[in-house]
Amino acid sequence: MALLQISEPGQSPDPHQRRIAVGIDLGTTHSLVAAVRSGVPECLPDDAGRVLLPSAVRYLDGGRRVIGHEALAAQAEDPEHTLVSVKRFMGRRLADLHEAATLPYRFEDGPGMVAIATRAGLKSPVEVSAEILATLRFRAEDSFDTDELFGAVITVPAYFDDAQRQATKDAAQLAGLNVLRLINEPTAAAIAYGLEHGSEGLYAVYDLGGGTFDISLLRLQQGVFEVVATGGDSALGGDDYDQALAAWALAQTGRRVSTPQDKRTLLVAARAAKEALSSAAEATLHAELADGSLRLSLDRATFATLSRALTDRTLVAVKRVLRDAGVSREDVQGVVLVGGSTRMPLVREAVEAHFGFAPLTNLNPDEVVALGAALQAQQLAGNTPNGLLLLDVTPLSLGLETMGGLVERIVPRNSTLPIAQAQDFTTFKDGQTALALHVVQGEREQVEHCRSLARFELRGIPPMVAGAARIRVTFTVDADGLLSVAAREQLSGVEAQISVKPSIGLSDEQIAAMLQDGFATAEGDMRDRALREARVEVERLVLATRAALAADADLLDEDEIARVEAAIQAAEVQARRPDAEADAAAIDAAVKALADATEDFAARRMNRGIRQALAGRRVDEV
Repeated sequence: MALLQISEPGQSPDPHQRRIAVGIDLGTTHSLVAAVRSGVPECLPDDAGRVLLPSAVRYLDGGRRVIGHEALAAQAEDPEHTLVSVKRFMGRRLADLHEAATLPYRFEDGPGMVAIATRAGLKSPVEVSAEILATLRFRAEDSFDTDELFGAVITVPAYFDDAQRQATKDAAQLAGLNVLRLINEPTAAAIAYGLEHGSEGLYAVYDLGGGTFDISLLRLQQGVFEVVATGGDSALGGDDYDQALAAWALAQTGRRVSTPQDKRTLLVAARAAKEALSSAAEATLHAELADGSLRLSLDRATFATLSRALTDRTLVAVKRVLRDAGVSREDVQGVVLVGGSTRMPLVREAVEAHFGFAPLTNLNPDEVVALGAALQAQQLAGNTPNGLLLLDVTPLSLGLETMGGLVERIVPRNSTLPIAQAQDFTTFKDGQTALALHVVQGEREQVEHCRSLARFELRGIPPMVAGAARIRVTFTVDADGLLSVAAREQLSGVEAQISVKPSIGLSDEQIAAMLQDGFATAEGDMRDRALREARVEVERLVLATRAALAADADLLDEDEIARVEAAIQAAEVQARRPDAEADAAAIDAAVKALADATEDFAARRMNRGIRQALAGRRVDEV
């Protein structure tokens, strides 16, 4: 009997045909591309056998540019036109760059994102990242002798916001890559460690790279790979340790640097000394500056002291994530170290001291993220359909602005992705035919303390009395962490939607401090929220009462009208008090007094309405 060829769902019809998909770690300091060969993930080398591609692009005259090692070698002699660490600038404006003064670049605010002036004109971080991604794409195509990559899984810091993720996808599109998925770097690292094979329990992934820090808690149970909570700092990494060491060197010698060449030369020397201390107890920081040689010796203890504040910032984020997840450090089975900056002994010692056991370090921290992304790419390409189930989370809450400038959270932080969450809203005034929706991101109760992502309008709502319309707003966050919002009036079917593609991302200070601010100001925020809600209720009730008086004031005598007017004025006086003097309880009491004063009026209006509805009708018609 002849046998038919079988193709599993998601696989190519030809079982011998293999889709080529790669994983890319687009890093601050170095970038890599990896793929699965013969069932084993491996990083793909360049012609010289090097797997690490420095994330550096140098722009030359005549529109030429060099990328990678050659560009990095020229960063001290041509600092203004050799761009490094651009990942830290993704989705950010000039005002967001607190480190701008220490860098040798000429920044300009572009349309929505900072740009850097070079010989080749203004270059955005997206364009520079696209150059790096294209180089990795060419490397992969050469490795497989093909010009048809099926797609790529690209890693991003877990704490990247919506704008930064979208900027990464834009860069990949410019580089000619089909993005199968954006995956969080800690998640990719855990996949590479093989934690999904025979391991169950709670694991922490501590990811300190060149420009960003992430801490994620992952629970593995019966083949489900769930990110429980995530946190971090999108403006904390090895670059900051370099800056701290350079500042210490200047303070020790009383020197100053002002030229772009001196700034970059000192940072290069600081990084070299930092890396030397990872393998030696002492190192020398040596830089040839315009006003002479700078040479200082330092040991590990000195370096640990001058950078302790940076290391402590990572541990604060670790504690916050444990608190968010409702677990203690004793509940964690293991800690995975990721990122080149975790090679620093002071970091490893701090992590071990915090958790009480040695972290896992058996994989190269530079390569582990790319290897995990390659495994995920292999699965999404249909080459290994029986892969693990990934459940990632959103790092910051998403919501809408409501009356009074308050935030109504629709998708709480650390919600599992992908997710679709809906909530019903209604109109505020009689006859309202349009609704403005303002999408925000953050942990505070007030809109002015959160980040605006997008605005759109729902028009064509049939005129109704206030509160009669039912508008369902649905937030959908895909597996890449990108957001779309839809609004639909349930009775008429009128709808509007928007794919949120913000033009800028959160600033360093905002994204690093949002959760901290949320906790530190929670009590004050709740008092402020109660006050605003009480004021909104006064406005709503006063509007409704005045509309009723305009329509049916003849049902009341002069004394009754005076009592209602007095109750209205008393409520408005309480609502208008300055914030420092206002009291939500007093406003609520005034609202109750107004409701009591109009209770009999409301009953009379109802009776009149019933009589009018029944006038001229027989009992059997009712």
